[in-house]
Amino acid sequence: MLDDATTRSGGTAKASSRAAATELAVSAAVTVPVAVPVPAGFAARCTRTLLSPWSRLSLLLVLLAAAASAVLLFEPQKLLANGWPPHVAGPAAMVLFAVAYGLITVAFVPRPLLNLAAGALFGSEWGIGAAMAGTVLGAGIAFGLGRLLGQEALRPLLRGRLLTAADGQFSRHGFRSMLAVRLFPGVPFWAANYAAAVSRMGYVPFLLATAIGSIPNVAAYVVAGARASTPTSPAFLIALACIALPALAGAVVAWRKRHHLRGR
Repeated sequence: MLDDATTRSGGTAKASSRAAATELAVSAAVTVPVAVPVPAGFAARCTRTLLSPWSRLSLLLVLLAAAASAVLLFEPQKLLANGWPPHVAGPAAMVLFAVAYGLITVAFVPRPLLNLAAGALFGSEWGIGAAMAGTVLGAGIAFGLGRLLGQEALRPLLRGRLLTAADGQFSRHGFRSMLAVRLFPGVPFWAANYAAAVSRMGYVPFLLATAIGSIPNVAAYVVAGARASTPTSPAFLIALACIALPALAGAVVAWRKRHHLRGR
């Protein structure tokens, strides 16, 4: 009986040893992940840095530089002027033209060339519609980019009499100020878009003034493009006069303003 008890106790001890060894082996085989300590507030600081006004402004500049580089490399304005998109006609071609028009005007492509192309491709009536849709779309994209990515960084830099006056005019009298800018041929399209975006002008007044104020200039170029094959026709001559006279008036006003400022 004593031997049996000794045997049982020895067997129990051996079994316990084997179980403990098995547990140790399993514990050694299982890799326990070790948490890497993260500095407190590091993620928050990174987020604030990425979303800071200057970071967003840098992103805007990168996007504009990339768009301008793409335009210089691929020259999509030539495709539009030569009859792009190929094998597409009717309303689908007008929609594609308007979308492409809006996108490449954000990249500083001159709009007169696109307006002439609209007239040559679609005629006077449909060409005006396509060019106006592209004009409003391009202005809206530029305004949205400038407002989202550039306004907070650039507003503190609006110092000096001229910049402050321009900002106040756009902010307080947005619709009529933008309407006057669109009717005045001396202000570049892209410059007006981003200047309005930095101000406190509303989105709806900006788009409405752009749509109304751009009609005369767009219509003149589109009609000239549609009637370019008959340069002696009354429609072409009237369109040419509507292009030349406002440009001349704008040049005279700009010269007088410059002379007046020098006199001061």
